[in-house]
Amino acid sequence: MISRGAFFLIAAFWVAMNVLLWRAEYGSHNTGILVPLDLVCRKILTAPDASSLSVYQDGQKMGFCEFSTSVQQEMASLDEDNPPPEGFVARAGYQIHLSGNVAFGNFTNRVKFDGHIQFSPRREWRGLDLKISTHFATVEIHSLAANQTVSVQITDDDGTDSRVFTFAELQNPDTLLRAFNGDFGGGSASGLDLPALPPAAGLARSVPWEARRVRLMMGREAVSAYRLETRVLGQPVVIHISTLGEILRADLPGGVTATLDEWSKP
Repeated sequence: MISRGAFFLIAAFWVAMNVLLWRAEYGSHNTGILVPLDLVCRKILTAPDASSLSVYQDGQKMGFCEFSTSVQQEMASLDEDNPPPEGFVARAGYQIHLSGNVAFGNFTNRVKFDGHIQFSPRREWRGLDLKISTHFATVEIHSLAANQTVSVQITDDDGTDSRVFTFAELQNPDTLLRAFNGDFGGGSASGLDLPALPPAAGLARSVPWEARRVRLMMGREAVSAYRLETRVLGQPVVIHISTLGEILRADLPGGVTATLDEWSKP
């Protein structure tokens, strides 16, 4: 049977998919200078350095993750003595790579994840590949924007189950809950005390991203950074990004914080 931790990551994936499917609006109620959301997204997709982050929950370290881009991988292969060729960044589009592992409660029950998100040269989302592994099961998720579908495959000791969801089905979270409560995945959601989720259209309207340029303390020094902020299911999500697109810190629901390894260095 799939573990509670793996199902939590599937739920997080559903939220991320909805963020990709709907363009968010953003307001202006916090300090700092309001900047275009597209500007910050472009910075993230073209970050020249990988972000190695330690993950904490309520102050206790629970794992790590690494965020990198295809631009960083290409630049790493270039000759340091020569400038990059003109236009090489957007030639084949962009890709985000996120990998790592975290432990939920018991450190013997770690959840490993490895995912890629592809974008076109115009920074339009093209596809997603995500693999989540626990001691009990492996979940593989694949999606192509052109096909308007998401394929989910779960492998555990009892065998392999797979299913394809349309984007229309993903607009209703009850579809996923019914699927996991039924035969698919061994009825993994049954017995979990899951909160009621609003319809996806309502969720999309409740996730307005706001982008601002702020001054951020790193150690004893105040540096210029971007802050992305929203609320998901009533819970705040705040992400700080360097002016070069590096992820500095992410504050997530449930007391979870991902912090750049250099953050706490003097």
